[in-house]
Amino acid sequence: MAQQIVSETYQGQFGEFTIDKSDRLGVIIYRTGLAIAALTFAIGSALVLLNPHSSVFPALTLLFFCFCGALGVSLLTIHIYLAVLHRVLQLFWAIGTSAAIAIAFTNSTPLAVTVYQHPITLLGIGFVFAALTGIYFKEAFCFNRFETKFLTPLVPILLLGHLSGILPLQWERIMLGMWAVLFVVFAIRKVVQPIPPDIGDKSVFAYLKAQKTATVDGQ
Repeated sequence: MAQQIVSETYQGQFGEFTIDKSDRLGVIIYRTGLAIAALTFAIGSALVLLNPHSSVFPALTLLFFCFCGALGVSLLTIHIYLAVLHRVLQLFWAIGTSAAIAIAFTNSTPLAVTVYQHPITLLGIGFVFAALTGIYFKEAFCFNRFETKFLTPLVPILLLGHLSGILPLQWERIMLGMWAVLFVVFAIRKVVQPIPPDIGDKSVFAYLKAQKTATVDGQ
């Protein structure tokens, strides 16, 4: 007989709140999305760094869109107190993914080649990585994780460096490798982290929702 998961009650900043099965499921989905995103990104990076031949380019496109899909799932289920910030990250993901789809279907060259040869495309696709950097920043701020402290500045430095053309190829390769490794470390550590901290203080969410409702009703 399956063991029933009992809801747990916690004391939050604005009162008591309960963590139930649906809350835990949301965190599991969030972490699964991150794990898939990290895995696909690491595989793609390894293909680029260890076997940079044209035969891997179609696989890179598939891996990138798997990465985008998994990241989108995580952005749907992540817990962020500031609703505006949450929506902005989701918007960034939508812009970047849409740009990637448009570029992939309007160019004869594989997506990875197009982005590498035309860094200006990062002004569109880069929004996906801006959304990912938002997750890194949130995790660094909330959990003080060393890998996300490195990833938060590393990602924009690498992308902006490639966009501006100021980074030597060797440095780009090194930074891409560091990104892939640290992303996997981050995803693994999320898997073993207790679930309640990722849910956060639900009384804060309830308070902010009540404040928003009161503001709307008062207009």
